[in-house]
Amino acid sequence: MEYAENQKNYDPRMHSVEHILNSTMDKMFKRGRSANAHIEKKKSKCDYNFDRALTDDEIKVVENKVNEIIQKDLPVMEELLPFEEANVKYNLARIPDEPGEVVRIIKIGDYDTCPCSGPHVKSTKEIGRFEIYSSAYENGILRIRFKVHQE
Repeated sequence: MEYAENQKNYDPRMHSVEHILNSTMDKMFKRGRSANAHIEKKKSKCDYNFDRALTDDEIKVVENKVNEIIQKDLPVMEELLPFEEANVKYNLARIPDEPGEVVRIIKIGDYDTCPCSGPHVKSTKEIGRFEIYSSAYENGILRIRFKVHQE
């Protein structure tokens, strides 16, 4: 698979922080990664299958944990795995295109590992400061809206 041709047109900072947010949400609430995401350069959102709104304290804890991971200056690396191996280790259902014989895996230090075709930073410190600027819950979907600030 030629990744340069197939990469989504995402901002690398926002796309990388989406991975960290997803991993944080899964680690904290055990509900999996986002069911839907819309990633833009200025602001983005992730929708999670959830059963309630987050409290203000929970939002702050999520925000702080994401920023803690960013500040660790973790390397963001890619690994190419044969499809058969990747299909055993990871859920490939959300890969938008037919992956072909090789699947690209993005690793953010030892914090997150996920199949992905989008662009990423080389180190988490490049992301900047993460901010959750709103969240809402409706009909089983928790929406988190966020942005990053260059420091």
